[in-house]
Amino acid sequence: MPHDASEAAGATHDGALETRGLEPVPDDERTGRVRELFPTWVAANISVLLLTMGAGLIVFNGLNFWQVLAVAVAAPVLSYGIVGLISIAGKRGGAPGMALSRAVFGQRGNLFPGALIWVARWGWETINAVTGAYAVLTVLDLLFGVRSNTVLIVVTLLLFVTCTFLVSGLGINALRVCSKWSTYLFGAFSVLVLVYLAANTDWSAVFAKPAGSTAMMIAGIGTIAAGGISWVPSGPDFTRYLPRTASSGAMVGSTVGGAGIVVLPMVLMGAVMAVSTPDLASAQDPVSFIGELLPMWISVPYLVIALIGMLLINSMSMYSAGFTAQTLGIKVSRAAAVSVNAVISLVFGFLLMVVATSFIGSFISFLTLLAVAFSAWIGVFGVDMLRRRSYDATALMDTTRTSAYWYRGGFAWQAMTAWAVALLAGLLFTKVDWFAGPLASSWIGENGLGWAATIVVAGLLYAVLPRTQSAGSATPAEPAGTRETVSI
Repeated sequence: MPHDASEAAGATHDGALETRGLEPVPDDERTGRVRELFPTWVAANISVLLLTMGAGLIVFNGLNFWQVLAVAVAAPVLSYGIVGLISIAGKRGGAPGMALSRAVFGQRGNLFPGALIWVARWGWETINAVTGAYAVLTVLDLLFGVRSNTVLIVVTLLLFVTCTFLVSGLGINALRVCSKWSTYLFGAFSVLVLVYLAANTDWSAVFAKPAGSTAMMIAGIGTIAAGGISWVPSGPDFTRYLPRTASSGAMVGSTVGGAGIVVLPMVLMGAVMAVSTPDLASAQDPVSFIGELLPMWISVPYLVIALIGMLLINSMSMYSAGFTAQTLGIKVSRAAAVSVNAVISLVFGFLLMVVATSFIGSFISFLTLLAVAFSAWIGVFGVDMLRRRSYDATALMDTTRTSAYWYRGGFAWQAMTAWAVALLAGLLFTKVDWFAGPLASSWIGENGLGWAATIVVAGLLYAVLPRTQSAGSATPAEPAGTRETVSI
C-alpha cells in the first residue's frame, strides 16, 4: 500500500537527531513528559516583538496600564488555551497536527488548508528572521559602533536563518534542550529588566494615563492573541511523543502557563516603556530602542538571550512547517522541507528590511490576516476533536483511494464547506492597512473579532452538517488501558 515517503524514516528518541517524519509515533516510543511543554511554550514566546506590541496598546489603542494588564492576561489564556486543547489530538493520534488534519478534511481536501497554513508560516518566519537580524545589528552597534547597511543586513539575515535551519533540522529533542536553557536565562534577565524599570520609571505618569475604549481593549486582546492562534495547528507536533494516558488538563495548563509567564511581563514592560518613549511603538526597527532605554550591561546580554529565543521560535515554526510541507505531497525529508522555508524567509526578510517602509504596520496587518487564516481550520478541527477519540495510523499515511480517510474523491465535503465559508466570513469582518472587508465597520469588525467569528462560523457549520463517514470500517477505538485523564 503506497504511503508517504517519510514513513520509512524512524525516530531516535534518545538521541539528538530526530528522523521521524509524518508517521504516527508508536506507543512504546511515547516517552515524553507533560512538564516538557512548559519550557517549549516559554521559548515560543521569547520575542522582543511583545515589547513593541505592548507599546502599541498604549500608543495606538489608547489603553491605560490596567487595561493593558487585562489584555496581557486574557490574550495568552485565550489563545494558548486553544493551543493546549488542540494539542490533545497529538497524544491521541501520535502524529503532527496537519497529518491528523487528513482525517478531518480528507487526503486531498487537507491540501487546501495545509497550503494556506504553510504559506502563512512564511510570513511568520520572515517576521522572526527580521527581528532576529535587527537584534544582531543592535548588539553590533552597541558594542562596536557598527552601523547597519545593506551588506550587513544580508549577512545577519543569512546567519540567523542558517542557525534556525540547523536547530529545527535536529528535531524535537534538540528543541527541548534549547528551550529549557533559554527559559532559565531569559527568565533571569527579564527579572533584571523588570527591577531596573521599576526603579527608573515615572510611575505617576504611567498611572495617570486615562482609560481607552472597550472596543480598543477587545481589539488589543485579538492582536496579542493572534501570535498564539498561529501556533494552534502546530500544537500536536509537540505532544505526539506523550503517552496516551497523559493528563489533558495538565497539557493545557502547561501550555497556557508557559506562554503566559512570558507574554504578561513582556507586554507590560512594553507598555511602561511607551509612556516615556512613545516612538518605539512605530519604529521601523523594533529592537534598537532597547539599547536606548536600558544601560549596556543589561541591554546587550538581554538582546543576546532574546536572540536565542527568537531563534527557537523560528526553529519551532520551521519544524512544524516541514511537516506541513510533507502533508502537501512534497516528497522530501522534513529537513529538506525546512530548507524551503529557510530560503523563503531569507528572501522575504530582505525585502521587509530594505524595501518596506513600516515594519510594525506590516506586522500587525500580517497578524490580523494570520489569525483569520488559522481560525477557519481551528473551528473545523476542534469540533471534529469533540467527536473523535482516536486516529487510524494506517489511514493517515495512506494517500491512495484505499485510505479510510479518502472519503469522496479524497475530500470530506462537510469539512471543506465549513472551512471555506468561515474563511470568507472572517475576511468580511477584517480590516488591515491595505484591505478592508465590507463588514469591517460592524461591531465585530470594529472590535477586531474577525478571527473569533471565523472560529464560530467554522465550528457551527461543521457541527450541523451531516457527519463525514470514513470509507471502510469505523475509526478504531483506543487500545485498552489508554483512557486519557483530565486532571491537572
